[in-house]
Amino acid sequence: MVMETTSAAATDKIRCDACPVMCYIKPGAAGACDRYANDDGKLVRVDPHIILERTVSQGGRLVPFGSSEDWDGKIVHEPSTFVTAIGAGTTYPDYKPAPFIVSSEVDGVDMVTVVTEGIFSYCGIKVKIDTDRYLGPETATVRAQGEAVGHVTTSEYGSQMLSLGGVHHLTGGSKKEGRVTCDTLMDLANCKAVELTIDGGARVVVQAGQPPIVNGAKEERMRVGCGSATIGMFAKQWHGKVDEVVVVDDHITGVLSEHQAGKLLDIADTGIKMKGRRSTPGRYFQVADPGTGWGGTNISDPLAILGPFDPKEARPGLSMLMVSTTGEHSSYYVLDEALKPVETEMPDDLKFSVERIQENCEPALCTVLFMAGAGGSLRAGVTDNPVRLTRSVKDALTRVTSGGAPVYVWPGGGITYMVDVTQMPAGAFGYVPTPALVAPIEFTMKLTDYAALGGHMDYVKPLAEVRGGNDVRQLPWQNPIPGPRA
Repeated sequence: MVMETTSAAATDKIRCDACPVMCYIKPGAAGACDRYANDDGKLVRVDPHIILERTVSQGGRLVPFGSSEDWDGKIVHEPSTFVTAIGAGTTYPDYKPAPFIVSSEVDGVDMVTVVTEGIFSYCGIKVKIDTDRYLGPETATVRAQGEAVGHVTTSEYGSQMLSLGGVHHLTGGSKKEGRVTCDTLMDLANCKAVELTIDGGARVVVQAGQPPIVNGAKEERMRVGCGSATIGMFAKQWHGKVDEVVVVDDHITGVLSEHQAGKLLDIADTGIKMKGRRSTPGRYFQVADPGTGWGGTNISDPLAILGPFDPKEARPGLSMLMVSTTGEHSSYYVLDEALKPVETEMPDDLKFSVERIQENCEPALCTVLFMAGAGGSLRAGVTDNPVRLTRSVKDALTRVTSGGAPVYVWPGGGITYMVDVTQMPAGAFGYVPTPALVAPIEFTMKLTDYAALGGHMDYVKPLAEVRGGNDVRQLPWQNPIPGPRA
């Protein structure tokens, strides 16, 4: 894609102005970002401009319903083509209009989509890792190739959250820290695997849409619930088959006989004594330290969290199931004459209940969300009065997408958005060595609304003109993306 024509001879270097680095590029060579090149004295975009095309799935016969006209298989009438910002180019310097401002008609309404590849210094990655295993203390530094690239945030229900990137890691540290942070963010955003280490914690391999690998072990499932929730879910299935059940969990360990679920089922007291801090009946906190053992604790022997059984209530032959919140760990015990638990072969009906816990655990995956703030250069590329674009987005008059994928726009000032990278076309993210990430962003609205917010109307071109370019690549629209329909 020709971005700018220069008067330089084909044998001379040309200067790229697509980002603040301002590379001098030899003929036939690419700039530092590998995104722009010198083609016979012209600055060109190396990658093709991506257009998403809705296509009918192959292999099946489509039967029209309720209409005598030919039917293309669409349940709802949607525009068939959406112009993404992938491969479009940037707006740098800030006063330049967006590379493509494309008009189209949707259901008789004139629409416009403004596309640009944003240069984001203020960006990062939010990672959700489905695991009960201890990854590291909250606020601990997360490293890639030994460099600090982020930190551990809160644990959520069966998942551990990481916050990676941000302007302080990209530009506020050493050159190596900025480079490694940029590489890490781009690889994660492009759905590649990245190995991270956490200070005082684990080594974890993260890849969007794939199971996490913690200390070399691939995680298979996320927990069905905390220990207390597991008691509530499966108490009826244990009733009459075992005297006591302990669901081991780093956060809330559950005890069946003391739990409200057990009380309602008239399960008798067993004299069990738990270590840790008692909460409400049948719920215990801090039974062990966090770790990669049973239920996200550091124990390998579940009996370590028990004290002596109370002889006033316990009896020889009393049975007990101990199980983790994923069903990965389980053991069956019977009290001997001294009221000490002795591990015994688990009955088949209890094996079935453990398998049922495992069945109710969802697959463990890594979720990668790219998060960025659309600043002045992006908004100036859309309109000569940038605040109007912000207000238009907040008023839902303008739809924001990233590579055609839907985004979540945060409330409050500015245009701060998040996008699931697995919904975007492959290779949607690039970089510039400032360092900063380059990500696609599209603004779609009615043509009349675009004119009202001070849009660059002189640069609007019809969709047919964009589709006809030699450097345009059409991809199938595989995700349920609304495109220009808000």
